[in-house]
Amino acid sequence: MGFPMAKNLRSKMPASDTLLIHDLNGEATRRFVDEAKASGGAAVEMTDSARELAEKSETIITVLPEPSHVKNLVHRMINSGLPKVTGLADERLFIDCSTIDPASSREVANAVHCVDAGRFIDAPMSGGVVGAEAGTLTFMLGAPDQLLERTRPILSMMGGSIHHCGDQGAGLSAKLANNYLLALCNIATAEAMNLGIKWGLDPKKLGGLINASSGRNWCSNVNNPVPGVVAGSPASRGYKGGFAVGLMKKDLNLAIAAAHEASARLELHERAREVYEAVDLDERCHGKDFSVVYRYLGGAE
Repeated sequence: MGFPMAKNLRSKMPASDTLLIHDLNGEATRRFVDEAKASGGAAVEMTDSARELAEKSETIITVLPEPSHVKNLVHRMINSGLPKVTGLADERLFIDCSTIDPASSREVANAVHCVDAGRFIDAPMSGGVVGAEAGTLTFMLGAPDQLLERTRPILSMMGGSIHHCGDQGAGLSAKLANNYLLALCNIATAEAMNLGIKWGLDPKKLGGLINASSGRNWCSNVNNPVPGVVAGSPASRGYKGGFAVGLMKKDLNLAIAAAHEASARLELHERAREVYEAVDLDERCHGKDFSVVYRYLGGAE
């Protein structure tokens, strides 16, 4: 997700600005720098550490898989405080686009604010790798009203829709509710497609029918789990790329935990969790896009 997001961000930044990047994947980072040099535009610099990046930046955007990763990274950035950015009238702004639990996000925000390192807000996104590449991501923003004017132009460089959900942490609550629904829709779509195909229906005709009827959803229309139904989808690329089944499992668990904290009743969560755990353990499916549930079900490819 980070590579295409950074690519879109840089393409819309003023040429006078500089994009600083840091990632554990050195190969991907060097490839990004090489591509940037060949295309012109805003300058790109690699930093040796997250701390160095934070010291030099006005705005810091993070995209990480797990709550522990966000906590550890931000701690390394703000440990012993951060010096003010020379010439910056506003506070340093941390925009975390990771999907983590709201409680962890609030803990990190409090740590940033306590040492006066800047303002920390949450802006998880939806749309997957396809949306990141196209610059059409949907951002769910958790931030105080006074930061909206500063934040919206930044996120709009990477996405097509920005929804302010409330104060810090609210964006993550919205994202987990969305991904809980997504996890269930993906299983149901895979089952429905497999069912129709087993009955002898043509996959493309079945997909088209569903998408013209009341069963239409993102998993059927954009990320259809049957190879060949949607050109360019992960399923049509051997389930490569996209949103890894392990990350879907992680988000589902976060949503379930948050639901329990809020005393929100769930009826389908346990079976869904069992399905994703089994899919992730299946060597034919591990590491693939989460639509690979269709393969797990024994669907024809």
